[in-house]
Amino acid sequence: MVELVTKSAIDQPEPRQSGLPDAQRELMLRRMEQNPQRFQQMVIEESMQLIRETLKQGKLSAEFTEKLWQLLLANNTLSIALQRYLWRIPLKQKRAFVQALDTHMSVRYPMFKGLSVGWPGSNNIPPYVRPAEERRNDFDLVSQGYLGYMGLGYSLREVELFVWLEVIRDKQCEDRPCEIGAPKCDRDGNPTDETDGGCPVKIHIPQVLNLMGEGRFKAAFELIRDANPLPNVTGRVCPQELQCQEVCTHNDRPIEIGQLEWFLPQRERELTNGEPSQPVEVNPWVAASKPPVAIVGSGPSGLINAYLLAKAGYPVTVFEAFHVLGGVLRYGIPEFRLPNQLVDDVVEKIKALGGRFVANYIVGKTATLADLKRAGFTRIFVGTGAGLPRFMNVPGEHLLNIMSANEFLTRVNLMHANEPDYETPMPDMEGKEVMIIGGGNTAMDAARTACRLGANVTIVYRRTQQEMPARVEELHHALEEGILLKELRSPCEFNGDKNHFLSSAKLDVMALGEPDASGRRRPQSTGEFELMPVDFAIMALGNSSNPIVKDANPDLDTSKWGTLLLNRDSQETSVSGVYSGGDATRGGSTAIKAAGDGQAAAREIMGHVDFNAKEVEGLVAQASRYTELGQTAPKIVKRRQLTDEIVEFTITSPLIARSAKAGQFVRVLADEKGELIPLTLADWDAEAGTIELVVQGLGTSSKLINQMQEGDSFAAIAGPLGQASHVVKHPDNQRVIFTAGGVGLPAVHPIMRAHLAIGNKVTLISGFRGKAHRFWTEQGDKVENLRDAYPELLDVVYTSNDGSFGIEGFVTKPLESLLIQHRDGNADTANRSETDTASTEQAIAEVITIGPPMMMRAVSDQTLGYEVPCVASLNSIMVDATGMCGACMVPVMEDGKLVRKHACIDGPEINSHVIDWDKFLPRFNQFKPQERQSEIAHHFIDE
Repeated sequence: MVELVTKSAIDQPEPRQSGLPDAQRELMLRRMEQNPQRFQQMVIEESMQLIRETLKQGKLSAEFTEKLWQLLLANNTLSIALQRYLWRIPLKQKRAFVQALDTHMSVRYPMFKGLSVGWPGSNNIPPYVRPAEERRNDFDLVSQGYLGYMGLGYSLREVELFVWLEVIRDKQCEDRPCEIGAPKCDRDGNPTDETDGGCPVKIHIPQVLNLMGEGRFKAAFELIRDANPLPNVTGRVCPQELQCQEVCTHNDRPIEIGQLEWFLPQRERELTNGEPSQPVEVNPWVAASKPPVAIVGSGPSGLINAYLLAKAGYPVTVFEAFHVLGGVLRYGIPEFRLPNQLVDDVVEKIKALGGRFVANYIVGKTATLADLKRAGFTRIFVGTGAGLPRFMNVPGEHLLNIMSANEFLTRVNLMHANEPDYETPMPDMEGKEVMIIGGGNTAMDAARTACRLGANVTIVYRRTQQEMPARVEELHHALEEGILLKELRSPCEFNGDKNHFLSSAKLDVMALGEPDASGRRRPQSTGEFELMPVDFAIMALGNSSNPIVKDANPDLDTSKWGTLLLNRDSQETSVSGVYSGGDATRGGSTAIKAAGDGQAAAREIMGHVDFNAKEVEGLVAQASRYTELGQTAPKIVKRRQLTDEIVEFTITSPLIARSAKAGQFVRVLADEKGELIPLTLADWDAEAGTIELVVQGLGTSSKLINQMQEGDSFAAIAGPLGQASHVVKHPDNQRVIFTAGGVGLPAVHPIMRAHLAIGNKVTLISGFRGKAHRFWTEQGDKVENLRDAYPELLDVVYTSNDGSFGIEGFVTKPLESLLIQHRDGNADTANRSETDTASTEQAIAEVITIGPPMMMRAVSDQTLGYEVPCVASLNSIMVDATGMCGACMVPVMEDGKLVRKHACIDGPEINSHVIDWDKFLPRFNQFKPQERQSEIAHHFIDE
């Protein structure tokens, strides 16, 4: 039963009391029982009539305002009717209502104080943001939206009304600029086909606002969800000020469309206590009525693509490179901006629709797009993101404690390096001077993350604050949190201490010139410089395209920047049936535009079903089997203790075993709290679906791995990664020399085997510390089996440091003899006549060295003196091992300049003679203090 608004509540004289005769009262009660809805409607209509009359008077009394607010709070039929009525009344009456709230209710609701001043165009109730002094020390959500007011003691219904008060500011524009954008004009002021702003995922924003204005929040949520299944995500990270809110006709204070977007799903979570989505009645994989689709990447474009296709009944499998899902939403955006739980919610929704996920799958390495098509996926969406971080390529960039924002954020966001019970290392930032280079959103994320790790943070930007591309809100929050901004400065050189750690940066003082292609004024050097003490530098300069996908799929047309090219007015690439979107096609862009591309591609894919029912069933069965192979747990099926500290593992990994090539490696995660480490493939068996790894227990992670037993499973193994060895046939009078130090032998083994298989002559020099540390040397084991298989091609030389096995000394000792023979043989050849074709077998085609870094450097220096080509296989410090982080930097000299290579993209095999070893070797010591503390914590060593 709704409550009637009485005339006394609006300061009208008390009506005369006149009792109803008993017969009329009984008749009225009987009619109420017979038709309660009609009676309720009569009460509502009478109440609404009184409210209308009062609002027309303009000024509202305290008693009326209080009564009206209580009716709105009741959250019943009359409340909704009131909301609908107040949503539709003229602006003048809305202003009277807001003025009454400001005047009479601001003691109870401080956010109402002053609300009427400039309302609706220049004032509103802002969403709740935690105070800077509180939030700068933790990773809890900063902008808690309107629901954040619940933390201050307000009820959900009160918050709903705060939101509703934001909605009724809307002008209800007929031309819908917030949805479709505003027409751009040419230089003469004439409209063009292009638009500014609007919604990339085509949310019907005016309709959503209308439903919310009428108090129909659930219907508004369902309307958004139909267009965008990620509102709780995109509403938080979308730059609305450049999209829907940019063209809002409230120029001073646009409607908080983004906040409203993510309020709706969060409200649903509050009402349902976060209950998971219920599985669909008919799983698309079981129904097998539509062809299967592969989605490459689980970032914003991939997730929305997968959701829409699964909802439409398509069997979908999402292939993700990392061990957890979410792509850039997970590794790139800190939890104080986007809680991981919200990404998990989206994943669970897709799973509930029948969608499947395969983690640790790197398209272009684990398999090609053609492989996916052969596996039954006739349609593929590529949403792999941008990839490689950009650096400045200035002197000193090789120094320790200089890293990309990608690496820094991945260590914290994905690998939880800031938490003590996780193994991924992170330099101690407490009280340190940290420089963030760049002015975009990634720079803000890196700066605010470093701040939360206790650093003194300064953002260095080559333009002024006005030109910064970061969201205004994010920059504002950063400055509130005590982060400094140094404008018109650009590092031109980094300086280090005696231990190769960063100590200071030389800054070029800039001035702004004429606008460049971006429309921003171009920064120009003034010729002045200043020195800035700095302990840690993080480069947030954007990303270039990762070459992995296009290199493995040469039929894909790409731009000069490496982005995938699309057909006109389509999301389809140059390869039929392969679609793409997001940063893979746009370069650096935004999550909401990526989501829009994924949405558009899903609709396009749905329009192309060109198989009969029987063909579809076959394709679904085929794709299902492949998906299951990809989901196979990396279980240890065999474990062999080779020495006290070296263990050989045989691990189930069918897709990696199918694709592995000599010289490649895998990215290994022992357990959920471990660190990602690269391990070179020692062997594989495609038929059995297994790979072999040999692990020496040197640090915490490798020692923990070596404690694993048969039947245990790794948390994740991804690959194969890196470039395969360059194996070519050499002349019969030349030999390939391998120098293997310790566990370099397992890495050498498949490369050596590949050379032998094509008829190359090979000499293996394998060095051990001593007899007790040797392995694979007995008859019937790996090395001797190769010698038995290729007796005419393979020579083996063993060395040991103490002389207890083979030649005493290092691998360089027998190598020196071979190099001398090579030199002397070349001299003899030069002295022969042109008609003398005889040759010796002492000539060396190349030397391949794998093992401890100091050994590889020694071999490199040794071969350089004899002008013999030498390749070193580098297992550098890595995080993602696909080029995204830039951690595995190898400084090399090219054309007299020091340039950056990456072991995971350009290697792991790199011409050792161009490596600047003096700059490269210290990188292995970057996390030595953290490694020691970890070993102490795990009781591997004493303190």
